[in-house]
Amino acid sequence: MRPRRFARALLAALCLLPLLAGAGPDEEALLHAARLDNGYRIGVLLLRGADPNARDAHGQTPLHIALKDEGEKAVKSLLTHPGLDVNAANPAGETPLMLAALRGRLDWAQELAKRGAAINREGWTPLHYACSGPDDGMVAWLIAQGAELDARSPNGSTPLMLAAGYGGISSAERLLKAGADATLRNEQGLSAADFAERAGRDKLVRQLRQAMADKP
Repeated sequence: MRPRRFARALLAALCLLPLLAGAGPDEEALLHAARLDNGYRIGVLLLRGADPNARDAHGQTPLHIALKDEGEKAVKSLLTHPGLDVNAANPAGETPLMLAALRGRLDWAQELAKRGAAINREGWTPLHYACSGPDDGMVAWLIAQGAELDARSPNGSTPLMLAAGYGGISSAERLLKAGADATLRNEQGLSAADFAERAGRDKLVRQLRQAMADKP
């Protein structure tokens, strides 16, 4: 094997070690129980010492799996474990709070926050995810918790842009009222008004253009 090819293969193997190291028999069973929303089985495995932060071959923890599948029993059981890492990010950079925000699950978001889940982070944030959905209740809660209104995603998009183009109009209006900056543009040069225009939201476009004009 050529040196460069060997080096790449070695690096790939090393990257997999953290995943493989946390996937013993009990951990595999825990991940499976999370997929089945089997809260009782999860509780038994955790009492036996299974690692609540184990990852499957795709880098997902049991909590990521349960939140994505909206497994009520699994989420409840996992959240009782004191060793649970509520800020663990999957390979896509998604934290448990981001997944709860995406689904508008305020009850789960509040429980995660009680256990230390970060409201703000680099790149995509829970507020970005909340703003891509139709319910503004999560948006209101995150704002009240001190979420950064003008947080920038890796491509420079803000929560207001996502709300304007994909989320609830009430979410965009709530962000504007809270002080979100409508003049910001992402890496493609698009503003929140441009997102709203592409979505055919004429009234919101006017509101956003006015907010841009009113900014000092």
